[in-house]
Amino acid sequence: MTPHDQNGPHARPPADPRTSWATWTTQSIISGPGGVTTSEVGPISGDLTVHTTWVDGEARLTVQYTGALDWYTVAGSPVPAADETTARAIHQAMVNGVKAGRGATAPAPPAG
Repeated sequence: MTPHDQNGPHARPPADPRTSWATWTTQSIISGPGGVTTSEVGPISGDLTVHTTWVDGEARLTVQYTGALDWYTVAGSPVPAADETTARAIHQAMVNGVKAGRGATAPAPPAG
């Protein structure tokens, strides 16, 4: 965005985080031993799909058995995420957590 964009006749207001959103899905992750801990049914493991929605300043993490209909909330979700970049990093950390297993829960927000 140029200074003209910020102050000119076609100025765009800054994005309101309450109206911004993004979503990521990573399919067919083979969980490590112990899988992922969910709020609804406890630990699940096997071939899993992780879905993250960033909205209202938080990353909402869910997991399902790949190809199933039911989604489960990852224990510890939602995670505060001030911006899309942070939410994407949380999603990737969750994917890595699923691969590691050990009853993975939602990651802490990145320090910064």
